[in-house]
Amino acid sequence: MPAIKYSRQREAIKGFLMTRRDHPTAETVYQNVKSVFPQISLGTVYRNLTLLADMGEIARLRVGDGADHFDSNTAPHCHFVCRECGSVLDLHGDALSKAKDMEGRTIDGNLIEGHVTYFHGTCSHCLVSGIQDKPQTPPQAGGVDLRRS
Repeated sequence: MPAIKYSRQREAIKGFLMTRRDHPTAETVYQNVKSVFPQISLGTVYRNLTLLADMGEIARLRVGDGADHFDSNTAPHCHFVCRECGSVLDLHGDALSKAKDMEGRTIDGNLIEGHVTYFHGTCSHCLVSGIQDKPQTPPQAGGVDLRRS
């Protein structure tokens, strides 16, 4: 891959993502970065997010809501998607380490090199707020993806 030219806009985009834990969309990144770079376009933000994801400096999440979400944490970890408010949260815990333990193992002749896991349900904020509706079918684009993203 040829050397990538330094960009203050790209650094601002990455810097903004590093301050967030809510996995914002390109639109959210754009709305915040344009306060520093008023002339920046949504297309420029999206191209830079794509480049950063392709370089492995950020992660792109496709959680089934039609929008890409972005995460500055590139270490393997699981995510929770709230079907009520749409928030995307990191999950932590001992049970989740089992997925990481699969990396490097061969199952059914397939070498596992990484994983992406999305859990769907109702977040703690919506549960406490009483926002929970009747159970819905989670989006189809989720589940376990054994490729690194």
